[in-house]
Amino acid sequence: MKKIFLSIALSIGVMFLVNAQDEAAKTKSNGGIKAGYNLAAVQYDGDAETGQRSGFHVGFYGESYVADFAALQIEVVYSQQGYQIESNNGTFTQKLNYINLPLSLKLYPVSTFYLEGGAQIGYAISHKETYDSNFDLFDTSQEFEPNNFDYGVNFGAGFKTESNVTFGVRYHLGLGDIYDDNDGSPKNRVWQFSIGFGF
Repeated sequence: MKKIFLSIALSIGVMFLVNAQDEAAKTKSNGGIKAGYNLAAVQYDGDAETGQRSGFHVGFYGESYVADFAALQIEVVYSQQGYQIESNNGTFTQKLNYINLPLSLKLYPVSTFYLEGGAQIGYAISHKETYDSNFDLFDTSQEFEPNNFDYGVNFGAGFKTESNVTFGVRYHLGLGDIYDDNDGSPKNRVWQFSIGFGF
């Protein structure tokens, strides 16, 4: 009889603990805005990588805790990407601007530090190509039409304060070819350094 009562008490205790964790997780869920600095490049043939183009990103996020130590985060982010190639003759710059939708699983080993990973799809909203020959007479602008959609995976880490200010770094590994008719299977590679403000 004691064992039955003990089992019932233990079951109730576990249910109460799970419930308490779920409630705590719900109260920590939040949304916010984020922005930061991009270092973008393109990788050809899986090994050769171009020079980096500096840019920025800005957007919104929603973070929903599924447990006390884990959360799902979805974002809508404007991101300046592309690359630069420099030679003795001048600099070619490909400016690619995307609206990206990342979905990340964030794990919190401690309450103020997280590791994240997940998938991302992107839509190319604009592009511009310039060639600066260091001599105005030979400066040109040539069109390289990118694919509308891009996809890949993200990995990152960051810190989150008790006031919901987040500092993060993320690496985007593009898996889709940027162009259909281009040799070398060019793919996006982007480092992002962000600050976020939850509300």
